[in-house]
Amino acid sequence: MKLRPGGFSADRVLRRFLPRTLFGRSLLIVLIPLVLLQAVALLLFYGNHLNELSRRLAGGVAGEVGFMIDEIDRAPDTRGLIIQETDRYFQFSTVFLRNQVLRRLPPPDAPGPVDDDLARGLAQNLHRPFNVAWNTTPGFIRINVQMADGVLSIDVSRKRLYIGTFYLFLIWVIGTAGLLFGISALFLRTQVRGITRLAVAAEAFGMGRDPGPIKPEGAVEVRRAAAAFNRMQERLRRFLAQRTTMLAGVSHDLRTPLTRLRLSLAMLPEADAGEMAEMTGDIEEMEQLIATYLSFARGEGSEQAVPTDVTGLLEDVAAAARRAGARIDCDAPEGLSATLRPEAMRRVLTNLIDNARRHAGQMWLGAAMSGRTLRIVIEDDGPGIPASQREAVFRPFETASAGGTGLGLAIARDIVGAHGGDIFLLDRPGGGLRVVIELPA
Repeated sequence: MKLRPGGFSADRVLRRFLPRTLFGRSLLIVLIPLVLLQAVALLLFYGNHLNELSRRLAGGVAGEVGFMIDEIDRAPDTRGLIIQETDRYFQFSTVFLRNQVLRRLPPPDAPGPVDDDLARGLAQNLHRPFNVAWNTTPGFIRINVQMADGVLSIDVSRKRLYIGTFYLFLIWVIGTAGLLFGISALFLRTQVRGITRLAVAAEAFGMGRDPGPIKPEGAVEVRRAAAAFNRMQERLRRFLAQRTTMLAGVSHDLRTPLTRLRLSLAMLPEADAGEMAEMTGDIEEMEQLIATYLSFARGEGSEQAVPTDVTGLLEDVAAAARRAGARIDCDAPEGLSATLRPEAMRRVLTNLIDNARRHAGQMWLGAAMSGRTLRIVIEDDGPGIPASQREAVFRPFETASAGGTGLGLAIARDIVGAHGGDIFLLDRPGGGLRVVIELPA
């Protein structure tokens, strides 16, 4: 029979109950064989050695009681002397209750097989009614034997039926298991701590934060991974620094001829003022395109993530957009903060608002915290973007309409992804586009 997707399976049950952490699973790997080993040791001891000793001790007591009863049956007139002598030699404490009959006693609560072994031994040696009271006198058991004219009550020390080594062995088994488990837990915690620190550092580095080199610790493989991560961080920092330096030079080299063209236009005769204005506009557009391309190629890797007042950042971006002629409302709760790169996020919001302003009349900007996730939402009442084109507009130089460079959304996704977040394009209820940015807070 085939299982339906999502139906019952042993793997799903195991995954549900198994620990999710490496530390928990490692402890389980140590604990299960340890428990099985101790269980087998207890079973062998309890099933063989303890049972054999219990039968012998119970059989010895039952034989002594049977010997006393046989002697009394052979010489009833000397019953008192026989009781006195057997008590002295067998360490009994015997009382004869004349004209009494056996009473029904509750079931014994003796640990182990000793109660059954004693009852079996007494039945083989006495051949008459009897019962055993296990809790009448502390430290003793009472064997009551029905005689012809009364009841013979015999107190036997419990020590004669139990062996102290059993409890010592039980304490030793539990103690060694606890000691080994504790040592394993301490050792595994040291090993897992190195992996945990490596994971935290990698996550922080991927979100644009610089945790610095981590200290290698733990097993050789974990130390090797930590050292490799430190080398990777250093190579990436060096690469980013070299790329930033190179792009700064490229920016300078590209802007120099544009500056010369601007100066040449400024010295043209007044008769050519119309053409000069068009050429000046072309130069400004070229400078803006160069700045956009360089920003996309450079990224925002040099800026460090810091605790940021998100509410203040959104209000600043909205105010700048209003000065540029946009109609935008900002709604963010007071005191909203998150750890991010403020200038990079300012660029993301500016790009998104500039894109919306070209196609919409009214915009809305807001933010809220959902658990440990910061959600920033930008909405507009424009024509929106068809669902089939939403993924394509995130690719460089792809645009859903004329008038753009095709880099605004690509830059936005690149920066948001460097923060460890994501960006989504959705339909706005009532028409328009909704842009949702989710960032780990």
